[in-house]
Amino acid sequence: MMGGQNSKKPLTSVGVAEAHAGLAAGQFTSVDLTRACLDQIERVDGALHAFLRTSPTDALEAAAMADRARADGDARPLLGIPLAIKDVLMTNGIETTAGSRILEGFVPPYSATAVQKLKAAGAIILGKTNTDEFAMGSSTENSGYGPTRNPWDLERVPGGSSGGSAAAVAADEAPAALGTDTGGSVRQPAAFCGIVGLKPSYGRVSRYGLIAYGSSLDQIGPITKTVADAALLLEIIAGVDPQDSTTMPVDVPDLSAALTGEITGMRIGIPKEYFVEGIQPEVEAAVRTAIEQIASLGAEIVPINLPNTELALPVYYLVVTAEASANLARFDGIRYGLSIDGDTIFDHFRQTRGAGFGPEVKRRIMLGTYALSAGYYDAYYLKAQQVRTLIKQDFDRAFADVDVVLSPTSPTTAFRIGEKVDDPLAMILTDIFTTSANLAGLCGISIPCGFDSDGLPIGLQLLGPSLGEEKILRTAYAYEQSTNWRLRRPEL
Repeated sequence: MMGGQNSKKPLTSVGVAEAHAGLAAGQFTSVDLTRACLDQIERVDGALHAFLRTSPTDALEAAAMADRARADGDARPLLGIPLAIKDVLMTNGIETTAGSRILEGFVPPYSATAVQKLKAAGAIILGKTNTDEFAMGSSTENSGYGPTRNPWDLERVPGGSSGGSAAAVAADEAPAALGTDTGGSVRQPAAFCGIVGLKPSYGRVSRYGLIAYGSSLDQIGPITKTVADAALLLEIIAGVDPQDSTTMPVDVPDLSAALTGEITGMRIGIPKEYFVEGIQPEVEAAVRTAIEQIASLGAEIVPINLPNTELALPVYYLVVTAEASANLARFDGIRYGLSIDGDTIFDHFRQTRGAGFGPEVKRRIMLGTYALSAGYYDAYYLKAQQVRTLIKQDFDRAFADVDVVLSPTSPTTAFRIGEKVDDPLAMILTDIFTTSANLAGLCGISIPCGFDSDGLPIGLQLLGPSLGEEKILRTAYAYEQSTNWRLRRPEL
């Protein structure tokens, strides 16, 4: 409890909207809130390892400035609210490593557009969160700096690759965080950690300043405690950016206005391909109970088919590894990061990349290089892009008939650390329900919908068409407000 707070719950439990209201009402100061978050990080992060680094001095100085600005009438939406940033996003003056030893010590001279927008809205950066190396993973076990642990069970993974951001928010180390989603890396860790993760449509948020993994798939998205907070953060970070030609030249809607709680008449598609053998029974039961709850709120439940779903994972891993092979060629030890001298320039490259990249990154670079190589390009990469079009067409047909597609976020709850790390195929299958959205450029959100018998959170996924964030947020908010899952927090 910090001075000036009139609530019984700890100050660190507030979300973004709640923090804004409390600051505006003078119930606590930004310095109070920021110090509370830093104290919570100090208290629990030794066990969690959600953060790779924090900036306590800078954060407290920024908080003091925010308090002075508020006293002078500044009312920006994030003024004085501390947030966490996934370590694949450039932060001016703060070391940014993408969870890789090859970038150890790299301090960017500029910030990602999404980070700039948060700071322009008044946000304070607490620090950088752990991630699978170059965002390549589903468990945050592939970090070059050690794994992050799940706040609900320290023997379990938090999901990945945005596991550090998800664990930080779930553990009340930050009111919210930014993550990135290439094949489910915002939604799956949000599901594993019992919070909200929003993947915007491709092109909704600028990727400028994001250390690229799969350029046609990557999107930056908020990880929050509530749907309303996710809507607010997306409003702030979204929009066209001249630095990123893939951003769509469309106005950002008032997403918060979509949160009416009213979904009567909305058509919710349930794909039979997403309820298949192998789903943890408790996950399927919780999601089917959520479907009944959404129906009771007035939505119409519509069975749909997405026939090319089974092809999504092989297509995804061909496309994303090919793009990773091209994107990671720039990390050669010449201009920044790790540099190991060799007898020749090629020996220098081999030594630097051999020591700097971890085994999963090497595996994906080699897969992608093979798929792009002469004699295999047409058979693998080109064919994958053609099938990708079929997957998108499945969703186009579905969204001609329904507003939102509903599924589990992940087929299981959080698995044990080390359980799948030596079985790449088993690890890949954790993304079976999330990768299609990235291939098709859709928006998606994961929200809590229950717990299994081990007390681990279960995630419900809602997918919408490109630029359909209002629909998924409206549905997610109505469900969230009709249940109490969002109120449960891990005991650390």
